[in-house]
Amino acid sequence: MDAAPYDATDPGQNYPAPLSLRGSRAVVIGGTRGVGRAVVERLARAGADVLAVGRSEPDDALSAESLRLDATAPDAPERVAAVVEACGGVDILVHVVGGSTAPAGGHAALTDDIWHRELNTNLLGAVRIDRALIPALRKSTRGAAIVHLGSIQTRMPLHASTLAYAAAKAALRTYSKGLASELAPHGVRVNMVSPGGIDNEGADALAERLRRATGSQVDAGRQSIIDALGGIPLGRFATPAEIAEAIGFLVSGAASSIVGTELIVDGGTIKTV
Repeated sequence: MDAAPYDATDPGQNYPAPLSLRGSRAVVIGGTRGVGRAVVERLARAGADVLAVGRSEPDDALSAESLRLDATAPDAPERVAAVVEACGGVDILVHVVGGSTAPAGGHAALTDDIWHRELNTNLLGAVRIDRALIPALRKSTRGAAIVHLGSIQTRMPLHASTLAYAAAKAALRTYSKGLASELAPHGVRVNMVSPGGIDNEGADALAERLRRATGSQVDAGRQSIIDALGGIPLGRFATPAEIAEAIGFLVSGAASSIVGTELIVDGGTIKTV
């Protein structure tokens, strides 16, 4: 069933299930581990044919085809585009690649090479692959969608070790907003999901970096991130599956009028309007 817009004035319309993606073709960049893997599994359960692109092999069987590829490599866009063409096109593109490997120490520790690496990982890789796949997305007859994974650090950066990451994600948010306006008339919706803390291995790695940067005696653990964020009203981080549900909604027919938005999944961490 095509993901047609809802029409409340037509009682006879057969509305698609919110996460019914049967017949859709999806590409998830960064889809072999963590949040990306959760997205792959969620879209596959909803009926989509999914290609998971990632630098590492999945730990065990995925409900999707996989392509081992560094999405930030110069040849990545053309390689992904070639696979998409061979598969007959694409309707959904989700970017989950991101993260920071910058050292602790604040802005003074961020060399030009580190800035370039953070921008390449968190912004430019998505820009390049979007550019390569947008022609195919515009040919979709099912209502195409792009989702970029952002971060609440665009609004509240943790300066001790993730300043460059936060700046790159802020640029990704601006890019997503502008791209959404450009592509909506061509039937391609662009949106963004921005998590707060995520319950995964990356949270522990960030917690340890924050501990080293501040010289704190607090044990390396997720509570240090919660404290740095000023608390999480919900009392916990989101799970990868919860992030995947938000992304699944945005690429589904239930979100067919949602364009250029940022869906924040942070347990109430950001308290400002």
